[in-house]
Amino acid sequence: MRILFLPAILCLLTAPRVMAQHATPRDSATVNVIITSSRQKPLKNEEVLFVSSNRQISGRTNAAGKCSLLLPAGAQYAIRLKNLTDTANYSIVDIPKLNPGEYFTEPFTVTIEYDPPRTFTLNNVLFDFGKPTLRPESFTELNEIAEYMLLKNDERYEISGHTDNVGSEPENLKLSQARAEAVRTYLVSKGVPPSRITAKGYGSSIPVADNSTEEGRQKNRRTEIKIL
Repeated sequence: MRILFLPAILCLLTAPRVMAQHATPRDSATVNVIITSSRQKPLKNEEVLFVSSNRQISGRTNAAGKCSLLLPAGAQYAIRLKNLTDTANYSIVDIPKLNPGEYFTEPFTVTIEYDPPRTFTLNNVLFDFGKPTLRPESFTELNEIAEYMLLKNDERYEISGHTDNVGSEPENLKLSQARAEAVRTYLVSKGVPPSRITAKGYGSSIPVADNSTEEGRQKNRRTEIKIL
């Protein structure tokens, strides 16, 4: 058994023996995945991906936080978990190549402890200057977010708009509210129930960087999604 400690996640990999017996009728390995929070709460509807150099195989956990996949032998797979706005690498599992007549005698087991982040910045969601109009290049990310929200059908979200401190605060509040509502409207148009999404504009009241520099102001002009 290998134990790997990574930021925000603990991944335990248990590998089976290989024997020249007929344990499974294919040149593949069964991989059982268990995903829980750090408090051991099963995490359902988590999408886990196993990615090798030439293929990607994914599974989705059930209410018990479990799923099973078949991975072709003779490859190394990066383990990734799908978040609200990205997919992050967390560990690696090696499925050794089988010799003729060899089979895996039992499944691989991947146990993941994972505390999902609650707030995400939408770095690829952009607006026309000084307006709440979404630019077309925003739609790819928003479409992926809508798919994720539909998968996580028991979660509620707040879309929050933020500005820098340039201009009057009443105008900043108005613009940030309109932009948050534009994102909410788009997600609802993709099938997300409106009761699951709220929109809130905060103007310049919650900066994440120094407004005295252009770099800081750019970071403060943002849209975020919070899981409630």
